[in-house]
Amino acid sequence: MRKLSYNAVIGGFLIGLLLVVALLGAFWTPYDPLKLDFVARLKPPSLAHWMGTDEFGRDVLSRIMVGAGASVWIGTLTVTFTIVMGTLIGLVSGYTRGLTDGLIMAVNNALLAFPGILLALGLLAVFGANQYGIIFALGIAYTPSMARLVRGVVMTLREAEFIEASKLMGNSEFYTVFRHILPNCLAPMSVLATTMFGWAILSESALSFLGLGVPPPAPTWGNMLAAGRPFIEQAVWLGVFPGLCIALTLLGINLLGDALRDRLDPRMRGLK
Repeated sequence: MRKLSYNAVIGGFLIGLLLVVALLGAFWTPYDPLKLDFVARLKPPSLAHWMGTDEFGRDVLSRIMVGAGASVWIGTLTVTFTIVMGTLIGLVSGYTRGLTDGLIMAVNNALLAFPGILLALGLLAVFGANQYGIIFALGIAYTPSMARLVRGVVMTLREAEFIEASKLMGNSEFYTVFRHILPNCLAPMSVLATTMFGWAILSESALSFLGLGVPPPAPTWGNMLAAGRPFIEQAVWLGVFPGLCIALTLLGINLLGDALRDRLDPRMRGLK
């Protein structure tokens, strides 16, 4: 039995901590994250407010806890949307090939030509800045990458002997694809999905920072950074703590993704 790598341990701890904070923030926070208290505005970190207060006297720790929940929710739904759509498109394109594959890949490559965040910005201009608009926009932006990955795996396996054997046994193409081809796509899909979870959190924070994310007063790490920017010289904690949360989350996701790749990729096993 292989030992867990340091990447897996540290990454798993950071992501586990994120999930615990997000779950806790959904049911309890030290203070009401939306309650205004102008007497306590811009208070530095203390025993009463561990991460200080913002320009409206709201507790920063409470808002970060609720913001963690928003990041996890948006990231999870975005990745789920991407996996479902990208898998279906990749399976159809890679297995049918021919004209169908050419048309699908033409659209897919056109979408890949746009940076994900730029495509999401354009879609948000159409659908509006809200939580589900972000999920849909980021899902559309990331689906081409998943579709291309699945298509590549399917095209590699399509002519394999066990696929031919399945056809000779009288199995339908639908059964062959979902019983024999799809399971072989799961390992690379898992690695990419882990990475996309980090992309989604970073992109949501960037969009919120630009004012196109979850609208205030609902807290997200991105809009907390944007709101604290005018006060950064007198209240540095307004930028440090949300930024640190984003950085640690991305670090944990990247470390966990590397560990997952090392475990699932046969080419990496001899190097450990």
